[in-house]
Formats: sequence, structure tokens, C-alpha cells
Amino acid sequence: MSSTTRPTEPRKLSNAPEAAPAGRSWQGVRALLVRLHFYAGVFVAPFLLVAALTGLAYTFTPQIDQMLYGDRLRVEKVGERALPLSQQVAAARTAHPEGDLSSVITPPGPEDTTRVVLSLPELGEKQRTVFVDPYTAEVRGELTTWFGSTPATTWLDDLHRNLHLGEFGRLYSEVAASWLWVIVAGGLVLWLGRSRGQRANSARGVLLPDRGARGVRRTRSLHAATGVWLAVGLLFLSATGLTWSHYAGERFGRVLDAAKGHAPELDTALPGAPSPAMEAGGGEHAGHAGHGAAPKAAAVTPASFDSALAAAREAGLGGTVTVTPAADTSSAWVVAQSDNVWPVHYDKVAVDPSNGEVTSHVRWADTPVLAKLTKLGVQGHMGKLFGIVNQIVLALVALGLILVIFWGYRMLWQRRSTRAEHTALLGRAPARGAWRQLPLPVLALGIPALAALGWALPVLGVTLAAFLAVDVAVGLIRRAQRG
Repeated sequence: MSSTTRPTEPRKLSNAPEAAPAGRSWQGVRALLVRLHFYAGVFVAPFLLVAALTGLAYTFTPQIDQMLYGDRLRVEKVGERALPLSQQVAAARTAHPEGDLSSVITPPGPEDTTRVVLSLPELGEKQRTVFVDPYTAEVRGELTTWFGSTPATTWLDDLHRNLHLGEFGRLYSEVAASWLWVIVAGGLVLWLGRSRGQRANSARGVLLPDRGARGVRRTRSLHAATGVWLAVGLLFLSATGLTWSHYAGERFGRVLDAAKGHAPELDTALPGAPSPAMEAGGGEHAGHAGHGAAPKAAAVTPASFDSALAAAREAGLGGTVTVTPAADTSSAWVVAQSDNVWPVHYDKVAVDPSNGEVTSHVRWADTPVLAKLTKLGVQGHMGKLFGIVNQIVLALVALGLILVIFWGYRMLWQRRSTRAEHTALLGRAPARGAWRQLPLPVLALGIPALAALGWALPVLGVTLAAFLAVDVAVGLIRRAQRG
């Protein structure tokens, strides 16, 4: 029946709470999901809104960087052939002799500059990056960077991760990531589990809003249908965000350790070279009780960058690479590939600076599946995969989430009581006590599952316990008032 001929449903009182089902049944599961989705949406949505807004801003960092720092990031004229890396490094060191050479990043494209990264004690974990025209060796300028990120990107990254509040601020993003998948999964179950009379028996009824609905039903339709389209993207952002969060990330690291899912480490020890402890003097006990000297630092010359890069190219590392000098005379140079265009390539090689031979090679193809998924997930979350396509997808997901949150709060407003004798600012929550109607098998399996989930996602566990405590306290207060 088309929407133009379907009879309208009798209007329910907007302030009437959803009644909990009587007796134990699977309807109790739905009632519990309704209440959980309601409270999670009301209290966690502000965290999600901030994450969506800051994430949307971060999505456009490549374009922002070009607007702010284009004179340093881009060359004025593309030449026919790039100069040797040694000449570019020498030009950067002539202009900026301060600090130590940390690494050199080759241009990702023909119109990009080479980045010579310097470590300075006064910058802490940040670096000074000098930008050099690869065709003329002209120094285009310098910036204070953080793991390769420009000041603007670093600022937006901190805003998204912790609101510039340090470790305390990281809780906001972990709350958002911990609850996002719960809200999405619960919303999907509720939307797909509607009765046939609510258009749930067709793909159109699931994927498209009901244009014939009015009021709160229309808002709910927009909220839910948009959520269905965004579900995969939101679940992806939740999972990948949790992998490098504070508490859940630490748990995830334990899982990787147990499953041996970490990427193999590159062996940077030079064959036949003494270990740093032996080199410091004092044999196997060197360094104990403060008697050992520091390992001898390796001499870094611009020419060594040419030999290390040539060895890496011969080993098959194409595209953009980062060349990192050896930490000491017992270690090899490291050349790491960062090709984010599909199919991706993240190979690494260790190069002996004395003869330019590759002493160790870690291939992306040999990386465990779990480590690959983790790496690709992080890159996708940051918008670094597949170029502009990744950015567009992330921007659409962020905008969609903002709309879903807006419609969620609009529903809360539309469901408020407007009766003269009892007005309310917001709609009432679904009925309490839904857990009493849960089937016993659900309770038997659900309690251990919640305990395990609370261990894996500590912030989720703590906030859920806080919700339950507040809910119980409110119930006891109301019971005492009625008594």
C-alpha cells in the first residue's frame, strides 16, 4: 500500500513511557535495548558530536596544509630530474646546522618538496623539518613538526584526540569510541526488528525514510535510515579509534601479544658488530650501576643518504620512503616505505652504511593479518588511504553522524509533554525494569559477556556501571517518595 493511501495511525501521548513487557520474553530484550539506546544517545551523543566535528575538521588537513604552508610543501617548478639526496641534505644543513639529522623523507609526488628532519633538545618530542626543492636544492623554509605533521595538523589532531586537555582529555574520545558501536548496533537491531506494519518488511522501508510520516515518526525515520547507511563507517571508526585509545588500546595490545599479531620488527644490528653494551666498554656488565659509557654515535654524512636510498630502491622499495640514520656504529640505517595508494606498500630495510648492503628486510606481504588490519585501520581512520576518496568518505560519515545526533535530540524534544497540567522540557525515558523481563538464557550469558566487555573496554564498563548506579538510585528515590 502506498504512503498516500495508508491509513494514519492513532496518535499516542507523547509523554507516555514505553511500557515494559509483562513476564520473561524476547520482548524484554527489545525493551532493554530501547532504554539503553535512549540513555546512551542522550548522555554520550555530546561526546560523539564533538568527535564528529573535530574529525570533520581533521579530514581536510591536507587541503589546510596546502593553504597555510604551500610555499614550503610544493616546488615552484617541476624539473626533469631530482638532485641526489646528498645535495639536498647538504643544502638543508647549510641553512640549518642546528640539531642532529633525524631522518629524510622523499617527496610523495613530483610537485612536493623533500623533508629533512632535525632533532633539537629544546623541541622535546617535536622536530624541525626543513623543506628542500628536490630539483634545485633550494631551501623553501622550515616548520616545527610532530611525527611529520605540520603545526595545523598537529593542532587539529590534538583537538580530535584530547581537546588539548592531555591525558584527561583522551577520556572524551575513548568514551565516544567505546559507546559508538553500542549505539549503532542497538539502533540497527531496533530499526530492523520493527513490526511489519512499520515498513520493516522491505529494503526500502529499512534504507529510506518514510516520506509519508509526520512529527516524531518522521524524525525517527530520518534518524534510523541515515544510521543504517552510516553503520559500517561508524563501526569502523569505533573499532579503529579504540585500538590506539588509552585503556582499551592497552587491552588490545595484550590481545595482539597473545595472538602474535604484531608486525615483525626490523633487525637493525649489523652482522659482526659489537652490541652497544660491549661497545660502551665493560663487556656483558657494561652500563650496570652507571659505570658504562654511552654507545658511540654513528657519523652521519649526506653521502650516506644516497647509498641507503639506492640500496632500498634496489630492494624494491618504491614511492615515498623515510631514510633514518643509524643510532650508533653497531646499527644499520633504516629505510621505511609509506605508500598509501592501493595496493599499499609498507616494506622496511636495514642498510649497512659501510657497503650499502641490505642486512634485513621486513615485507608488508609477510606481515600477520591482524597487524595488517590494525595498520590499515589506523591509516583509514586518519584519512591517509586512497587519497581524496578516503577524505570524502570520512567527511560524509562525520556529516551524517552530526545529522543523526540532531534528529535524535529533536525526537527527544518532540516527545515532550505539552499538556497544560504537566509540561516537560524533554520526552520521558522508556520504562525501567526491562531487565526483569529478559529470558533466563539471556541473563546467564549476558552477565559474563558484560564482565568480559568491561575488561576489554574499561571506559565502557565504568560508564555503564555509572548509568546503572544512577538508574538504581533514581528508582529508590522515587519509590521512597511514593511510599
